[in-house]
Amino acid sequence: MLLDRLIALADSVGPWLYLILGGLAFAEAAIMLGFVLPGETALLAGGFLAAEGVLDLRLMVIVAVVCAIAGDSVGYRVGQVLGPRLEVSRVGRLVGAKRWAVAQKFLDDHGGKAVFLGRSVALLRALVPGLAGMSRMAYPRFLAWNALGGLLWGGGCVILGFVFAKSLSKVQEYLTYGGLIFFVIAVSGFVIAHVIGKRREASIEKSVGLEV
Repeated sequence: MLLDRLIALADSVGPWLYLILGGLAFAEAAIMLGFVLPGETALLAGGFLAAEGVLDLRLMVIVAVVCAIAGDSVGYRVGQVLGPRLEVSRVGRLVGAKRWAVAQKFLDDHGGKAVFLGRSVALLRALVPGLAGMSRMAYPRFLAWNALGGLLWGGGCVILGFVFAKSLSKVQEYLTYGGLIFFVIAVSGFVIAHVIGKRREASIEKSVGLEV
């Protein structure tokens, strides 16, 4: 089973697993990895492993929040230093002009709030911080929205993974309706958040296409 293999791998890696999972969340915006590998997957896995007793939940939440905030701050700084050259760099070309246009419109429409609201979509998490730096958004303003988003998204993903694992365990152990309901609610919440994020991204892409 995939989850059993994940636990076995975690046991062999040890404390380094905190840095590995946190590093994936950090790299989303810092090196624009998010449009390929969403960091929320790593944080959900961290929450699951905490529920299994492999990781400490409180420490995993702290690592997730700090790495999420730090990654966006590095992404902001990269955009600030490189400016428009970021889009035409090797990594920027891999992202593609359409994705840059989607993220730019989102930032134009929402301003500082885009840093917070963009946390719900992997593409926007990866690109908005860099674009904020390119547009010379004041860093204190960026940091305020970044910190709020990092706290809710980073901590929320870990806790959601933890709750999911715990509720699944209860269902398997007791087969109670209460556990099943809790499990369904946890999964439904994640699915709804994912669908909303995808619809938001599709809506922005459509509006960009119409303008172009």
